[in-house]
Amino acid sequence: MTLITTTNELVDACSLLSIADYLTVDTEFMRETTFWPKLCLLQIAGPNHAFAIDPLAKNINLEPVLKLLADKSITKVMHAARQDMEIFYHLTGSLPQPLFDTQIAAMVCGFGDQVGYESLVSKLNGTRIDKSSRFTDWSRRPLSNEQLEYALGDVTHLRPVYDKLLKRIEKTGRFEWIEEETNLLCNPDIYRIDPEQAWRRLKPKKNDSRYLAVLQAVAKWRENEALTRNVPRNRVVRDEILLQIASRPPKDKKSLERVRGLSNGFSNGAYGESLLEAISKGMALPLEIAPVAKIKPELPSGIGPLTDLLKVLLKQKCEENHVAQKLVANVNDLERIAADNDADVLALKGWRRNLFGEDALRLKKGEIALSVSEKKVRIAKVKNFE
Repeated sequence: MTLITTTNELVDACSLLSIADYLTVDTEFMRETTFWPKLCLLQIAGPNHAFAIDPLAKNINLEPVLKLLADKSITKVMHAARQDMEIFYHLTGSLPQPLFDTQIAAMVCGFGDQVGYESLVSKLNGTRIDKSSRFTDWSRRPLSNEQLEYALGDVTHLRPVYDKLLKRIEKTGRFEWIEEETNLLCNPDIYRIDPEQAWRRLKPKKNDSRYLAVLQAVAKWRENEALTRNVPRNRVVRDEILLQIASRPPKDKKSLERVRGLSNGFSNGAYGESLLEAISKGMALPLEIAPVAKIKPELPSGIGPLTDLLKVLLKQKCEENHVAQKLVANVNDLERIAADNDADVLALKGWRRNLFGEDALRLKKGEIALSVSEKKVRIAKVKNFE
């Protein structure tokens, strides 16, 4: 099993792959100790060729394969592409397109919510994947033939999976459904790091202006420190400590030392002074320009039973149409529909409205009812409805 370790080898491989109409792609990476994922192996295959590329090799320039991934005449096929796309965005500042995510396609074809790669390969190909190399440290060299074979399997098994899913989607005419979800993955904004907005990741539960001003300042400080040092956010300061600091902002090193969870000597270390400066900026920010949290609105009392009925309806409609429930609506959507016929949720728009939303509103109005027959839930029209 050959591992590509030089630019010349990579150029030759990309030349063979460039005539393909699709490429299956996967990555192996490490990110336990870094902010950005460290790309350790890149696997790529066309209909007739498959290659493993070593991005850690000293004598390799990845430009040929990155250029190939940017070719918009070739469909890039990945499974659960979010993390792979993040890696490519970090490397190039752009995203491989067009994209076909087999996990999304599987959800559209009724294989359940977020079906795993191994499960999908088993169901569609009748193949069981050898998991013995699953927990490999992909940053270590040399890699064994068994490890390389396992890694290449992630793209070779994907070829028949792609082919079979494509035929199912062509049969059902659900390309629009997949395109809508894929467009979200191909939006650069979800991979772009904005320290000013880092506080939103912490999901604050209150809308106090001063609290949010300090939280924004300290979250921005942590984001910049993590980016600069290329370490995970929680290696700088954990989430719960930032929330605690925003609730009771320390004014000096002595009060910073008393913050629960900070290591001994933190206030006198590399981070202490700069964190106090960030807190001061948050305390000084005029309240009229303080950030505003999106707090989930309080729902009307008594909608619980209706929400439960909508859950049953959703399950019934999704099973009937062989589509994953998660793709159509979540619990929050159902609660909002129960509270408001004009709720601004995806479940009341486009294909989701046709599949589920219209019947959800009809159920609310009493135009239809749910009945049980032979242990199955069925939808029944209400007679003499006025």
